[in-house]
Amino acid sequence: MSEAIASDFSFKLLVGSGNAARAGRASTAHGAFDTPCFMAVGTQAVAKSLSPDQLRASGVQVLLANAYHLALRPGAEAVAALGGLQEMTRWRGPMLTDSGGFQIWSLGRGAANGAREDGGRLASRPVSLAPAITEEGARFRSHLDGSEHLFTPEGVISLEERLGADMMMCLDECLEYPAGFDRARQSAERTVRWAQRCRAAWKGRNALFGIVQGGSHRQLRVWSAERLAEMDFPGYAVGGLSVGEGPQVYREVLEYTLPALPVDKPRYVMGVGEPEDVLTAVELGADMFDCVLPTRNGRRGQVFTRGGKLRLKNARFRTDRAVIEEGCDCPACAGGFSRGYVRHLLAAGEVLGGTLCSAHNLRFFTRLVGDARSAVLEGRFTGWKRSALEPYGSA
Repeated sequence: MSEAIASDFSFKLLVGSGNAARAGRASTAHGAFDTPCFMAVGTQAVAKSLSPDQLRASGVQVLLANAYHLALRPGAEAVAALGGLQEMTRWRGPMLTDSGGFQIWSLGRGAANGAREDGGRLASRPVSLAPAITEEGARFRSHLDGSEHLFTPEGVISLEERLGADMMMCLDECLEYPAGFDRARQSAERTVRWAQRCRAAWKGRNALFGIVQGGSHRQLRVWSAERLAEMDFPGYAVGGLSVGEGPQVYREVLEYTLPALPVDKPRYVMGVGEPEDVLTAVELGADMFDCVLPTRNGRRGQVFTRGGKLRLKNARFRTDRAVIEEGCDCPACAGGFSRGYVRHLLAAGEVLGGTLCSAHNLRFFTRLVGDARSAVLEGRFTGWKRSALEPYGSA
């Protein structure tokens, strides 16, 4: 086991065990948050079109930013000069930074058509954006201008510490789905070695999470989880899901991965956003989640309600005077904005339409996990989950 490092982060499990729905509370230098917790994604240090006040009004406890994107623009030095992430963004609550392993993979795959010049036009000479993954780290070209960068485990830790979030992720190698056993084994082993280097470089003020990889292969996932547990990280994440594996494989991976992680540390399932995916993870013992779905779909006019999804761009809402969802206390519903008006804003391309839908969607997910937490604390999670997912065609 690695030497323990003191930090400003702590986690207390209140109810539940390692293999069942749990409820807990985490503390950071910028405040505490309850688990289960759905985090708002603010890739560029902002949840698109939403102010910190609107995030708070939507029940958001934790804001997530991305080290890959912030390293490219505006740069870690600029963030540090502006006082760090919390001071720069004016978000006074807990923050988490992802290391960018997923972005290196997702923005590089299939994106070999060219690099952008400063003016945003495609360069005349195509430049491959596919990353080169070696033991040293990940060498890739910026999706913004084609410039070359190298992310090493040690460099990413230094980057995230300069950004100043309360929680940060180790550098990992993400995989396509499906990935064969040998390919997944190579990736899982490299991710564990990178995690060892991240932990050695970590100074301890921020909470560092190790990331489990291994594709859809049970042997590799369990091995990865056990090796990371030996390093005694403050938290652990399950990466490499929501990449096309489908709900059955998703559930199976969590069923055998989560029990291999320490019971007394928070478990973060990365990049999951559909209500059924979130509640499946809660049911199996996960604590933290994030996804772009609430804001991305909100900008497109799709909203989540307890009665199912609505597409507010549909003509049937043109003169609908009801709010998005009766009984919701989000900024859109509490503000009395009608479905008909929101539809008009969306049709007219007005930013406010996407803002109202995004704020509502985030409130839907924070209420969902808040209700899940209450159900866990009161010992009625299984029945509550079944009724909550009925409008979504799954239980």
